[in-house]
Amino acid sequence: MNFIFLSPYFPDNFSKFCQGLKETGVNVLGIGDAPYDGLKTELKDSLTEYYRVDDMEDYSQLLKACGYFTSKYGKIDRIESHNEYWLETDARLRTDFNVQGLKIDEIKPMKYKSKMKKVFNQAGLNTARGKVVNNIEEAEELIAEVDYPVVVKPDNGVGAVETFKLNNQTELVDFFERKLDIDYIMEEYIEGRIYTFDGLTDAEGNLVFSSSLIYNAGIMEAVNEGLDLFYYIPRELPQDIVEAGRKTLEAFELRERFFHFEYFKMSDGKVVALEVNIRPPGGLTLDMFNYANDIDIFRQYGKLVTQYKFDAEISRKYNCFYVGRKNSFNYRNSLGDILNNYGEHVALHEEIAPILAQAIGDYGIIIRTEKLDRGIEAVDYALDKV
Repeated sequence: MNFIFLSPYFPDNFSKFCQGLKETGVNVLGIGDAPYDGLKTELKDSLTEYYRVDDMEDYSQLLKACGYFTSKYGKIDRIESHNEYWLETDARLRTDFNVQGLKIDEIKPMKYKSKMKKVFNQAGLNTARGKVVNNIEEAEELIAEVDYPVVVKPDNGVGAVETFKLNNQTELVDFFERKLDIDYIMEEYIEGRIYTFDGLTDAEGNLVFSSSLIYNAGIMEAVNEGLDLFYYIPRELPQDIVEAGRKTLEAFELRERFFHFEYFKMSDGKVVALEVNIRPPGGLTLDMFNYANDIDIFRQYGKLVTQYKFDAEISRKYNCFYVGRKNSFNYRNSLGDILNNYGEHVALHEEIAPILAQAIGDYGIIIRTEKLDRGIEAVDYALDKV
C-alpha cells in the first residue's frame, strides 16, 4: 500500500501516524517543505521516501510530487495529512489522482460552518441562530433578532482564528472596519460548556473508537482573553453528547476518518451543535486517547487502513487531563513541584509549538488518574497562580 502523508512533521506527534503505518506494512511517502535533515530520526525511519517542495501552498508542486511517487511506486492508495489546514488540499489531490477518500466536491459541508448548520438542523440537532453576514446592515438585522452578545468567525476557518465576541454596537462597527476580506458567519452567543465527541470510523462508516473532551473554557476565550486552558477525557462518556455525536456522524457519513465534533452544553442540559472537524483533535489529544485507554491509536489507524480492523480494547481505565501553562502567567508551583507531588499521574509533559501556544499554552502536561477528584486536584495545583 502506498500512503502519501502531507506535512508529516506537524504537529510533532502526528509523525507517529507514519510510524504506525510503517509497522503495518505501508510504504509511507512524505511531502513537505521542511528540510529532510531537520526531521526527527523516528520520522525518517518511518518514511519510504520524502519529497521536499519549496512551498506547500503551491499546488503545482504537490501535483509534481504525487506524480513522481505514482511513477516510482505505482497507484497511490491514500493521501492524508490529518491536519485542518490541508483538508481541502488533501481532497483536491485525491480527486486529481482518483484516490480513495473524501473528494473536493464532498468536503464543503464539512468545512463551511454555515453548511454544517444546515446538516445539523436536518439531523434534528439544536444549533445557535445565525447566518453569514456580508455587511453591517445584515449583521444588525440578526442582532435585532438575537440581541448582543454575538460571535463572529470565518465561515471557513481553522480553530479560533479571527473569532470574536461582540458585545455592543461600537465593537460591531470596529469589527467591520477591521475584518478580513472573507465570509464571516455571525451567531447568537451561547452560554455553555464545550463538550466534544471524538473518534474514528472504518471504511464502512462504522464507529470503531470514541471518546469525549470536556473543556474548562472555550478556545476563543483562551486566545482572545489569554485564559488558561484545560480539558479532559472522562472515564464515563456523557450519554447526551454521545447521542448527539452519533446523530452527527450518521448525518455526515464519514468513512475511514478521525473526527472531532464540538457542542455546547447549556445550564439547562440542552445540547447545541457547534461544528464538525473531520480530522483528529489537535494538540496532544491523540496521546491522551492512548494514555486514557493504554492503547496505541497510531498503530490502530495503520491496522484500520491496511487490515480493515481496529482490535484495541477500549478500557477507559483513566480520566485523562490536558493542562496548558502559559509563559505570561506566574504560577505558584513549578514543573518540578508538579512532578514531585503528582509525578505518578503525569504521563507526558513537553513544550508546545509556538503556532499552537496562544490557544493551548506554551507547555503541555498530560495527567491521568483513576479518580476524577484526584485529577481535578492536580490540575488546580498546576494552574494555581501567585
